[in-house]
Amino acid sequence: MSYILQNPDLVLELLLEHLQMTGIALGAAVVIAVPIGWMVYRFAGLQGPIMGVLGVIYTIPSLALMILLIPLFGLSSMTAIVAMMLYAQVILVRSIVVGLQSIPNPILEAAQAMGMSTWQCWWQVQVPLIQPVFLAGVRLAITVIIALGTIAAKFGAGGLGVLLFEGIAQAGRYDKIWAGTIVVSGVAIATNVLLWLLEQQLIPGQHLLKIEKY
Repeated sequence: MSYILQNPDLVLELLLEHLQMTGIALGAAVVIAVPIGWMVYRFAGLQGPIMGVLGVIYTIPSLALMILLIPLFGLSSMTAIVAMMLYAQVILVRSIVVGLQSIPNPILEAAQAMGMSTWQCWWQVQVPLIQPVFLAGVRLAITVIIALGTIAAKFGAGGLGVLLFEGIAQAGRYDKIWAGTIVVSGVAIATNVLLWLLEQQLIPGQHLLKIEKY
């Protein structure tokens, strides 16, 4: 804590870099995962191949994956962001598929009987009902992304990993290692708590009652 208190400006700068990098990675991962999850749900034959490929990507060591991406994106934050986005896919896609599969068929049939189009059924029924399950996946994904963000410093992406790698490179600078560890852990815990609180507010029963009124 002494290093954090003595260098608040530097720690804050690295924290903002870390949050920006992980925020972009999570946002991009969600945008990509939603259509993939919907396709896997709609076309059961795609589940095996797509989840298999995503599972293989997830098993690749993070450092090795980032090195493989360097020829495409160079030593930059983009390399780290793409790697984090790829790692999050298997978690997010699986949570979307599980959420969609957990919706009872009578609910969807009732929505269709009300004259809802496929888009209306998706946006007004399926999306609200899968939100708690999906947010649980997001909580896990953001934890993975925040942790991987520390390795990104090795590739010139900045972030809190700078403190960790500088602490390792500079003999006896355990204060930097502890500072980086404390702040990264605090960010992961804080984001998980916030998402958990949001998850508790999304009660599927409220949406079921709306449909039953019709």
